[in-house]
Amino acid sequence: MPWPAALLPSAAEVPDAPASVKEAQASVTEAASFIEQNWATWLSIGLRILLIVVIAAVIRSAVRKALTKLITRMNTSAEAVEGTALGGLLVNAERRRQRSEAIGSVLRSVASFLILGTAALMVLAALKIDLAPLLASAGVAGVAIGFGARNLVTDFLSGVFMIMEDQYGVGDKIDAGVASGEVIEVGLRVTKLRGDNGEIWYVRNGEIKRIGNLSQGWATAGVDVQVKPSESLSRIREVVQEVAGAMAKESPWDERLWGPVEVLGLDEVLLASMTVKVSAKTMPGQQFAVERELRWRIKEAFDAAGIAIIGGLPAADEDEAAADPSASVAPPSALANPASPQSLATAPIPPPSGPRIAK
Repeated sequence: MPWPAALLPSAAEVPDAPASVKEAQASVTEAASFIEQNWATWLSIGLRILLIVVIAAVIRSAVRKALTKLITRMNTSAEAVEGTALGGLLVNAERRRQRSEAIGSVLRSVASFLILGTAALMVLAALKIDLAPLLASAGVAGVAIGFGARNLVTDFLSGVFMIMEDQYGVGDKIDAGVASGEVIEVGLRVTKLRGDNGEIWYVRNGEIKRIGNLSQGWATAGVDVQVKPSESLSRIREVVQEVAGAMAKESPWDERLWGPVEVLGLDEVLLASMTVKVSAKTMPGQQFAVERELRWRIKEAFDAAGIAIIGGLPAADEDEAAADPSASVAPPSALANPASPQSLATAPIPPPSGPRIAK
């Protein structure tokens, strides 16, 4: 059955089958040739990137495990020393633990940043990416972030150096200038203090300009005793030494006193009193308790020895004569008698009694 002429395709619409096949064959040939020429390069780059990633992961894991073992060893040594007789005086396990954990966290973060950052740069270099614009942009962004967050960076760096230098730790009583109290937590950015009244201070590490640690080494207890200038200095020294000797043999003062109680001598001499200064080296943080106990014992010993301390009720002097009761009475006056010449002379002049002459 013949097809109508309208339904038959024209000569222009019939595709050139041999030309299309040739173009497809040429495209496939070019793609195969491109892959054949570059597959070795691609394989080399892929293997290089894989090797870089694997080595970075292995190094990072090894460094983190080494730091964790070091921290564990530090904590173990602190616990071992704490179990000894002097452990409570020399080592605070919680302080050592927090310090080692903070240092370990910083070291792990720095190690991870360096290792992974270096690996990322090496991967970009393996992909033939120009790193100069990237590094320049990162430098500008780092400077901008540094200016914007300079307080945060200052707090972080100050906290790192405070922890690494062991300037203070948990349990220490410090004076940080802006606040003072007992350290209850040490962080990389903020230090928490417990004040004397129970309040909690959050002090930024960058705000701390100077630190006075009152819990390291030893402390000094000082007591000033005011007595009359007529008292015997040798007797005062003897009584104080007896009090110090008895106090050093009793518990718990035998542990809190780290040195003998010394009479340093006269600190001030006045007309009505003189001040004798007494000092002792004590355990850190126990100087105020030692001072109160010393004052208590010295007062009792001086009362027993008859040595008067200036500041209380004045002691009665036996040699002082009784006051004359007539000393407070005013002397007699001539004006008290109205008939005396003095009273008559001061009396007002009476008016005239005669008739008045009118003009």
